[in-house]
Amino acid sequence: MLSALALTSGFGAPVAAAQSSGPSPFGSAADLTHQSSVKTGESMRPVAQRTKPIYRSDLPEVGPSSRVGEVLAKVPLDPRAGLDNAGEQVRFAYTTVDQHGQPAVSTGAMYMPKGQKPAGGWPVIAWAHGTVGLGDECAPSINPQVGNDARYLNKWLDEGYAIVATDYVGLDSPGLHSYLNGKVSAANVVDSVAAAHEMFGGELSKKWAVVGQSQGGGVALHVARRATPLSEKLGLDYRGAVATGAPAYIEEIVIAAGPTFPPMPLPGGLSVFGLYILAAVQEAHPEIDMDAALSDEGRFMLAEAKKSCFHEVRDGVQGVNLARAFTKPLRSVPGLDKAIREFMATPTSGYDKPVFVGHGLKDMDVPSPIGMLLNTEMWFNQFFGMPRNTRVDVKWYLSDHGTTPNVAFPDSSAFLAEIFRD
Repeated sequence: MLSALALTSGFGAPVAAAQSSGPSPFGSAADLTHQSSVKTGESMRPVAQRTKPIYRSDLPEVGPSSRVGEVLAKVPLDPRAGLDNAGEQVRFAYTTVDQHGQPAVSTGAMYMPKGQKPAGGWPVIAWAHGTVGLGDECAPSINPQVGNDARYLNKWLDEGYAIVATDYVGLDSPGLHSYLNGKVSAANVVDSVAAAHEMFGGELSKKWAVVGQSQGGGVALHVARRATPLSEKLGLDYRGAVATGAPAYIEEIVIAAGPTFPPMPLPGGLSVFGLYILAAVQEAHPEIDMDAALSDEGRFMLAEAKKSCFHEVRDGVQGVNLARAFTKPLRSVPGLDKAIREFMATPTSGYDKPVFVGHGLKDMDVPSPIGMLLNTEMWFNQFFGMPRNTRVDVKWYLSDHGTTPNVAFPDSSAFLAEIFRD
């Protein structure tokens, strides 16, 4: 995801050191880039409306209750949005919290394995999905499950795990999806597990783990950092996490953005990620005047990014340099750098249950140098962290971003089987 930025910025160990405070390590690269040398690329094109059909399964619109994890509505999942290897499948709405700390509605899907439940019930996986977009029509539970994700989730079903898959607040539910907001996404996931037990409690084990890929890999790590006390309050038994392709240190690159950074157009997908982050942070922190650093084109870019799903927005920004979005560096906006770090910085210590992290050496979305920094720091913090990590299993694969979960499955499934044993 960040390879082009890393290459233009001398990416290295200082990124990790800058996570907590101080200037972005990418700021010096931005400062040294003269405006005249920036390749501004094209203007962003209006985003096309998504034309693919969606399948809402006749789930009624509901408002939040006062109790997180409460199921507000439940209907059979439209088979066109289901998984081939599941038994009973439902779409549901439940109460959780949003980026403003208020009760909110999220939707999701529940996939039960086929066959007879084992003694003690089906163990539960909370699935944290990757980037789909900011529009309501992007929610996974209303779209066909295809490709790498479908193969991956079907494998977990075949292993005898029930899967609860939140859409996250703001995807086919009120409000804006708070993209890469670690604390909020973690709450959405934990509360979905509570909802799963309200729907299928007699069929499910109290034991559960979180599994995530890409954006969801980062979410899984935020869940893992916070899950134990939240889970205990719900009477559940959190066991650990599997995170593949997890992003990290992105906040330092975002903080460095401005009229001279990035110095060239990036691949469209990378620009989309940047726009999603800026849109989410701006919405979560209305007290911070991000507009003071945005050009008219930048405001147009953020508005367009909210309109549809990932592929449509990517087509609109292909060949566009995000530097066009700014009239001055983002880090010049008072309070913004601190807010961005608190919003999305990936924790590297304090994991009290086992964590499996897998990464592809051919990953160009979250490039291997970033994975190496994150995974090394997490592994190191088993011995020297404050607080220390309980256990971190690090695995590397000759795979790209999208294929890593399935390539890693023999290792990650063995890891989960071990941590679920009494």
